[in-house]
Amino acid sequence: MDCCSTSSSLLTLNQALEKLLSQAVTVCQTEQIALTQAARRITAQAITSPINVPPFANSAMDGYAVRLSDVTASAILPIAGKAFAGQPFHGEWPVGTCLRIMTGAPVPAGAEAVIMQEQAEVLENGIRFSTMPKAGQNIRLAGEDIRQGAEVLPAGAKLGVAELPLLASLGVAEVNVYRRLKVALFSTGDELQTIGQPLQDGQIYDTNRFAVRLMLEQMDCEVIDLGIIRDDESAIRDAFAKADSLADVVISSGGVSVGEADYTKQILDELGQISFWKLAIKPGKPFAFGKLSHSLFCGLPGNPVSAALTFYQLVQPLLMKLNGYSQWQKPRQIKVKTTTPLKKTPGRLDFQRGILSSNAQGELEVKTTGHQGSHVFSSFSQANCFIVLEQERGSVAAGEWVTVEPFNALLES
Repeated sequence: MDCCSTSSSLLTLNQALEKLLSQAVTVCQTEQIALTQAARRITAQAITSPINVPPFANSAMDGYAVRLSDVTASAILPIAGKAFAGQPFHGEWPVGTCLRIMTGAPVPAGAEAVIMQEQAEVLENGIRFSTMPKAGQNIRLAGEDIRQGAEVLPAGAKLGVAELPLLASLGVAEVNVYRRLKVALFSTGDELQTIGQPLQDGQIYDTNRFAVRLMLEQMDCEVIDLGIIRDDESAIRDAFAKADSLADVVISSGGVSVGEADYTKQILDELGQISFWKLAIKPGKPFAFGKLSHSLFCGLPGNPVSAALTFYQLVQPLLMKLNGYSQWQKPRQIKVKTTTPLKKTPGRLDFQRGILSSNAQGELEVKTTGHQGSHVFSSFSQANCFIVLEQERGSVAAGEWVTVEPFNALLES
């Protein structure tokens, strides 16, 4: 029996996401890899600092290192030496003198403050200061930023352009990360043709698999691309069996609606267990999720926009949890006014592609990209957000408040 077969029993997006994530268990295997190869990987354990940052007390200013007892209103202090970044002062420092010091240079032993050069008057016989310093002034202490042994990144953190240079600054050369997820991908349909090949009568290009593969690669998954599977029951069964033996997650595109040649549901009933089949969202109603013998399964709709949307809203958080990413958050939503009318029929949560921008007054507003058909993939190239219209809401007039969900990095241009 087809679960969720009536309109009243269609799962909401939140219900589907809850079911999906409840069956996602983070991969156990980890690996130690070089920091230079760790972009977009997920930390498998907390990372602590092996050193103090900064590793030594250093000057925050170009100026003069002094002892407090040597500085008086009328005192002129001869310069006893110099300290530069990478070239510390190692000589004797007589009482009643100061040291020229530059930003980042190690603060010499005994120095209690650094007076910036703008508060110093250079005379022939020394330096006279226009201010009385305070203890610790303009001195960065060892470990002031990060103390040795302190946690700098938790387990489950994604390593990116903010995190990797931080670890590099600590001298961390290798990190322990979860292994990359293995995702098997194929499309089904006699109407599909490989990109770059001439179209035959009644054919269209297989853009779904290409788009999904791009998103999987951006998420640093190991993609096992099984190509296009024709509408043949035996071929589809073999594809599922092969994908299940190779991958953590199997993703198919097409074959999850109710057409006569759609064998996917029948085969899944044989090879695994279907958790849900249809959702109360638009586009993307025919989205399937379940378990095979060794992997999880996500069946994306055949229409390009529906496939991209369901991947973004459902498959993306699933893969994040499987890969150990502990900081995943639902996409941010904000309320803005629409400058264009939006057509909608009550009954399903509707994700329309929109363009979010600021008007002359600096206020955020949104407009539609135009025709919202689930086959119009060009709308994604124009859009930077989803306009999220509530399930029971009807058409929207220009000037009304709507919920907007800006794209995250997966769809950002």
